[in-house]
Amino acid sequence: MTPHAIQPLIEGVLEAVWLVDAIDLHVRGVNRAAEALFGLPRSQMLGRPVVDFASTSQDVFFWEDVAAGRSDNIYSETLVTRPDGSLVQIDRRVSKLAFSGGPAFYVVAMLDRSAQHRAEHELETIISELRATLESTADGILVLDMDGAIRGYNHRFAEMWDLPEMLLTKRDDQAVFAWMEQHVTDKDSYSQRIGQIDRSPLLEAQDLLVLRSGKVLDRVTLPQYARGRPIGRVFSFRDVTQRLADEARLKLAARVFESSIDAIFVANPRLDLIAANPAFQRMTGFADDEIEHLSSERFLAERESGKSFAQLQESLIEHDYWQGELWARRKSGEAYPCLLSLVRVPKSEAGDESYIGFFKDLTEAREAQRRIEELAYSDALTGLPNRVMLQERFQLAIAHAVRSKQSFATFFIDLDRFKQINDSLGHAFGDRVLVEVAERLRLCLRQVDTAARLGGDEFILLLNKVDAVGAETAARRVLNALAEPIELDDMRFNLSCSIGIAMYPGDGTDMDELIKNADSAMYAVKERGRSDFRFYQRQMNIGLLARVKLDQALRQALKQGRLQLHYQPKVDLNSGQVVGVEALARWHDEEYGNVLPARFIPVAEESGAIVPLGAWVLDQAVTQAGAWRKAGLLLPVAINISAVEFNQSGFVKLVAEALERHQVPGECLELELTESILVVDANEAMARLKSLRELGVRLSIDDFGTGYSSLAYLKRFPVERLKIDQSFVADIPGDQEDEAIAVAVIELGRALKLRVTAEGVENQAQLDFLKQRGCTEGQGFHFSKALPAPELTARFAKQLVKV
Repeated sequence: MTPHAIQPLIEGVLEAVWLVDAIDLHVRGVNRAAEALFGLPRSQMLGRPVVDFASTSQDVFFWEDVAAGRSDNIYSETLVTRPDGSLVQIDRRVSKLAFSGGPAFYVVAMLDRSAQHRAEHELETIISELRATLESTADGILVLDMDGAIRGYNHRFAEMWDLPEMLLTKRDDQAVFAWMEQHVTDKDSYSQRIGQIDRSPLLEAQDLLVLRSGKVLDRVTLPQYARGRPIGRVFSFRDVTQRLADEARLKLAARVFESSIDAIFVANPRLDLIAANPAFQRMTGFADDEIEHLSSERFLAERESGKSFAQLQESLIEHDYWQGELWARRKSGEAYPCLLSLVRVPKSEAGDESYIGFFKDLTEAREAQRRIEELAYSDALTGLPNRVMLQERFQLAIAHAVRSKQSFATFFIDLDRFKQINDSLGHAFGDRVLVEVAERLRLCLRQVDTAARLGGDEFILLLNKVDAVGAETAARRVLNALAEPIELDDMRFNLSCSIGIAMYPGDGTDMDELIKNADSAMYAVKERGRSDFRFYQRQMNIGLLARVKLDQALRQALKQGRLQLHYQPKVDLNSGQVVGVEALARWHDEEYGNVLPARFIPVAEESGAIVPLGAWVLDQAVTQAGAWRKAGLLLPVAINISAVEFNQSGFVKLVAEALERHQVPGECLELELTESILVVDANEAMARLKSLRELGVRLSIDDFGTGYSSLAYLKRFPVERLKIDQSFVADIPGDQEDEAIAVAVIELGRALKLRVTAEGVENQAQLDFLKQRGCTEGQGFHFSKALPAPELTARFAKQLVKV
């Protein structure tokens, strides 16, 4: 069933609905409710990737989950951005819809929840404000209703009464009241007073409670009113033991002052010392009788930032507190780094205000920190920052970008074919190359930028305060720098790299996301030939996940035997006889429906699955060719061979074993090769082609004219057939350029004594044109689509050549 067939079903649904292609995640169907929700006509939504409508980075991750097939039924809450910039909160559910024999779709149902969320938010705001008010008071609050049941209390109340965890997590009013009664020192008086309060709803009272913990609480009880009527009672508890606690802390402070290993001093408002502890004397070298009236400026040097001691005093007066690292001086004049904290003590009844100072000698700590940073923050081989330091640099870059509202760029750099250097020259030599690369990257950057090594031959560049134009300029500078020849040990060779670029904040808002997306962009460069750069696009991750998922499904289908071969006949245009067939893989998947080879073959070539797939196709094709031969039919079977398969070292042996295993002569098998296979390494290709011809296997050039089209290899290589690509056949007769190309290929085949097969023949006009120009063979829908072997044998029984 197609999206057009499903459209009437979704049109009357009140919810907004999309139909999304299960493979490429493009919108294929939209109802009226979706147009209203998005504020867009369906013409502006149909055919677009769903990720184009993502309003948040979480939304992109959601579609990545869908692309990865983590569930067939996914529910989420998200936002929709309308053309006017307004945001709509929605509930969204994605469900898989598949029909037998047809493609699969995702049904995306969306419900506008903005009004409900606004109401809920307003209610939550009111409740949270009331709760915040209750929690912000320094008093403990307990609220009861008119029946004496607990309506609520704040955390301060629980802290004062030391309520156990079980009473905080489980509602048990009587247990709370019992706990309170058990924790007062005068239980009888407490119970009598509580009874009196309970019997008098309008009573206002104030009592002093002494708890067994030593706390003294001032309790105030007041009736609670609503609309002029009492609705309950509020108890407030204030801890009045603070004065005793202050006295205890003062005694403790005196002991700490004397025994602390940190230097502590007390100074007057002019920062002249009044007293200092023994640790201060040991650290500074000043004796006990030299400390009183000693000026702080005498043992404190200027701060490292260049601010003077006078500025320190001004800051201390303004803020009552100062802390920082500075340089101090010992009595001998020796300077050393220290951490100083100064706190203002307010004026009391006993005298003037004063300041307390705490400081530590940081000499050993700084040296240790320097050694740690060398080990922890740098790459041992290149000296570049490692991932730990890179994380810090990213945090600084993000903070600056937020303040200045500027962007910055993240480069993911991978050296092209670096593994060959390690394999051929050794890892030690490869390490020297990496050191040279690191130095060149340093020279490409400004002081505000960062180059880091993740490991292996992968590098990260962080370019601050640049836009896309600046990033492009920097990328070209890096490409040119690394393309310069490298000379090591009298060896001179060239290197190149692939660069992926992600921009903050559009492509990510943290380091991991930016690096991941830059890596995706770099991967796209590798796919397209290396030695270049590319900016990240949001579709890359989803496209990558979709390819990975499709590759996994293909491997599983191959393992479970769910693929099959169909055969398209090749017809002699003069006699009308079927002179051969081309084997084409067909795959029907429960999730994806019918998957065309144009979709799964490129994925298989990219992932390497083309090798086991090709081996399966070869075995099946040879088996069928043998079956036709045993039935007395001469029907050679042609199969397409990819460059990945052909370049496998054991490819010729694989073909020979298949022919031997099924007792089939080589002339029953034809291998269709692309031009690119033959020109990458012509000498090695020639050796393999000769070995295949010795087996009797027929060879042809597929899609001739779309690649290199070099006449040199046609003369050298033992091929028997040229196939005119269907792109040149589709518009003939009528398109003069396509006509000229088709005729040129036919004439070339005739001159070189090669048979010529035209692909994609779909009508009589094309057939007549090709016959008139001397084309010998054709295949296409005009004759037949690809069919299962039994159906093809039955349909063309009178046109098949007998052995």
